[in-house]
Amino acid sequence: MFPYHDENQTQRTPYITITLIVLTTLAWVFLQGAGSALALAESVCELGLIPGELTLSVPPGTPFPMGEGLACLTDPGRQLSNVVTSMFLHGSWMHLLGNMWFLWLFGNNIEDSMTRPRFVAFYLLTGLAAALAQVAADPASEVPMVGASGAISGVMGAYLVLFPRVRVYTMVPLGFFLQSMALPAWMMLIYWVFLQFAGGITSIVSEQTGGVAFWAHLGGFVAGVVLVKLFERRERVAAHVARHWTPR
Repeated sequence: MFPYHDENQTQRTPYITITLIVLTTLAWVFLQGAGSALALAESVCELGLIPGELTLSVPPGTPFPMGEGLACLTDPGRQLSNVVTSMFLHGSWMHLLGNMWFLWLFGNNIEDSMTRPRFVAFYLLTGLAAALAQVAADPASEVPMVGASGAISGVMGAYLVLFPRVRVYTMVPLGFFLQSMALPAWMMLIYWVFLQFAGGITSIVSEQTGGVAFWAHLGGFVAGVVLVKLFERRERVAAHVARHWTPR
């Protein structure tokens, strides 16, 4: 299931969403060498979030293989700044493009619902919540975490709260073919949450290390659902009440 368009017009140019996409893309090109093996490994190792470092449960110098002849060694200290830097790094072109597409599709409307400074804070806070959820799920992991998925999951959680009935056009596989369907946002997003939960449970049962950070996705999504009303513009709330409240 891949969403490609929604029927939700914005009232303002989403400058922050565009800036986040540009910064993340620049990080991929200039810090990560657009996916070249050495630059990618170095950036993920040095700027990715390693749960075992953050919790101090992995000794400094613990190796994690990152390809032929490459290994990441954990550093001493918690490396707190990596919680933020990891949000702007990715593991592959497909990882980057998928995340940036979802950020554009859902982020412009969530930015429109907030002041721009609030949207920046919301994005970073949900990204932080996502990272902490994944760390809590596997606190002794030496595997570096990278990606904007957690913060974008927060944006999707906010979208579920604010625009549950907006139609989202989605490509759905039917046998060997893809069919375009217009689904209400709540249906598509709840299905997505179910997939993340199922993936998280599977990773626990199979004792999988590495791969998709399902618990980060869920943590970010829940944070978005919980926090969005605190960050929503007051004038937008007032307009919503005025449209739906009838005096008796």
